[in-house]
Amino acid sequence: MAANRRNGMASPARGLEDILSPAAPHPRTSLPNVATIVTTVAALYFGREVFLPIAIALLLTFALAPLVSALKRAGVPRIAAVIVSVLGAFAALALFSFIVATQVSELAQNIPVYQANILTKVRSLKETGVGGGIIARLSKVVERVGQEIDRQETPPPAATLEKPREPVPVEIVSRERPLEVLQNIVGPLISPLGSAGLIIVVVIFMLLEREDLRDRFIRLVGYGDLHRTTEALQDAGKRVGRYLLMQLVVNIVYAVPIAAGLWVLGIPNALLWGLLALGLRFVPYIGPAIGMLLPLFLALAVAPGWSLVLWTAALFVVMELITGNVVEPWLYGSRTGLSSLAIIVAAIFWTWLWGPLGLVLSTPLTVCLVVLGRHVPQFEFLDVLFGNEPVLEPHARLYQRLLAGDPDEATDHAEEMLEEKYLVEFYDKVAIPALLLGEQDRARGVMGDQQRRQVAESALVMVANLDDSAHEEAEEEDGPPAAEEEPDDKDRSGEDETELPDGTDLSVLCTGGRGELDDAAAAMLAQVLEVQGTTVSKAGFADMEPANIRRLELEGIDTVVVGFLNRDSVKHARFLVRRLKRAKAALRVGIVFWSQGPNEDKEAAAKLARDINADFVAHGMVDAVVGALSNEPPIALKLVAKRRMRRQRATSQKASAAST
Repeated sequence: MAANRRNGMASPARGLEDILSPAAPHPRTSLPNVATIVTTVAALYFGREVFLPIAIALLLTFALAPLVSALKRAGVPRIAAVIVSVLGAFAALALFSFIVATQVSELAQNIPVYQANILTKVRSLKETGVGGGIIARLSKVVERVGQEIDRQETPPPAATLEKPREPVPVEIVSRERPLEVLQNIVGPLISPLGSAGLIIVVVIFMLLEREDLRDRFIRLVGYGDLHRTTEALQDAGKRVGRYLLMQLVVNIVYAVPIAAGLWVLGIPNALLWGLLALGLRFVPYIGPAIGMLLPLFLALAVAPGWSLVLWTAALFVVMELITGNVVEPWLYGSRTGLSSLAIIVAAIFWTWLWGPLGLVLSTPLTVCLVVLGRHVPQFEFLDVLFGNEPVLEPHARLYQRLLAGDPDEATDHAEEMLEEKYLVEFYDKVAIPALLLGEQDRARGVMGDQQRRQVAESALVMVANLDDSAHEEAEEEDGPPAAEEEPDDKDRSGEDETELPDGTDLSVLCTGGRGELDDAAAAMLAQVLEVQGTTVSKAGFADMEPANIRRLELEGIDTVVVGFLNRDSVKHARFLVRRLKRAKAALRVGIVFWSQGPNEDKEAAAKLARDINADFVAHGMVDAVVGALSNEPPIALKLVAKRRMRRQRATSQKASAAST
């Protein structure tokens, strides 16, 4: 069987080695107190007249900054580049608003024309069903309820009541002066126009003094850590600017076919629905649905049949599928760094805080908060709550599932990683460190006997569930290598890799040293050895008791590997080595002190092996497999100093007796 199992396989994706490599435990994320949160939210809510224009101006600054930089590189002066960019952006927004207002006015004038088609469809709905339509039944129920309410509220007629007089129509004519008419028209527009002008001015000055504002922000919050603060500003600018730009491109790609398709289908005001689809798609999740409902209602009113409604719905569904599954991943993928739940929660929060504009701004504002939490330790909780990065290391996540007694989810987690990793790497980088966390909890006294057994049993079930994956790897080993493909040892990890030896014709016994968790680690090692073609047998830590060692069936066993998760088990390991070698002199005995860090020094491991009289000492899965499948002869058992002196004394006594 070919021996091509690798050490330290890693994913081609950048940063996956950091994810897989167990690191020191993360410090506990500090949370702000309730008073700070309440004060901040109250300030944003009651000061929305001030903060909302500033937030819009800040996001527009992020969006227009790349355009200003491009114009500057083309030789345009800074002031001219800023003014052209800002005026162009707001001119496009003004044109957008004018077209939408014109189309809405035209639609309002044509609504009475569609009344006949709406009534026809209502009659067709009434005619459906047996013994009266659904709408007719609902109408009768509502009518009966109304009659009953009127009957209870209407007092009985009095005999002496006078005949009511008929009302006299009165017409009130008010004469408004031209100044009052102008005030009624212009008055409602003053506030939005003033806010728009204020935003334009703020955006211009932010773009003109962008570097100065950046330096002031660094001096204010991050002068002691320039690297981290600069990285946070660059990350926020790139994420938000790229999000807004790419979202605009995606919305245009989505809206143009929508408008063209509605025009082909004969839906009135197709340009209006295309522009609304473009704008509403900035609203997460519910925006596209709202943009689809309005054209569907118009299709219902335009034609007497139902085919136009179905074609309109099909157009929106097809475009949404193409945009969501092809265009968006192609352009920017999951660049926001937000989880799906975080986007929904952020939309609800910002809508409550700032209304419809808050709903539109919810995603970019939350992106800024996540970037702040990713680079500023005081706000790390924001990244934990809203970010899409895993918050637990893979080995910690696996240990949490084992601790909860959920081997099925632990198996799913393992199988996801085994799609890109080999079994030996998963056990070495994830599973063994997970068991080491359990051993640490046991040593600290926070894990009871029942929990320890539950973790060990869950780990053993997970190992049994991965038998199919182990067989698949073994079959890959047995299959002939492809002649067209050249082996590339640096294809995954980027480093030189150690080939695991072939285990054919070798027999190895794997056992735990002192507890149930050690037995689970031994089962993982046994499965890796089976992939290498080794004949493997397993024993438990109870079989290593002094009274049980001689009962082990060591006939035909070449090597015994004993694993310890507790590094303070050197004396116990020395005792087991002696017992096993006394049970069978020609037996290789290896000791594994499992470690979650990098492999220990080879010389230190060899010295420790000599001290405890073992054939080898390993600290990781790969070294354990290499030592177990080694063809070196077994090391003879060394005599203890007292017994050596006793034998020398007995030999000298026999020699003196023979001479006399």
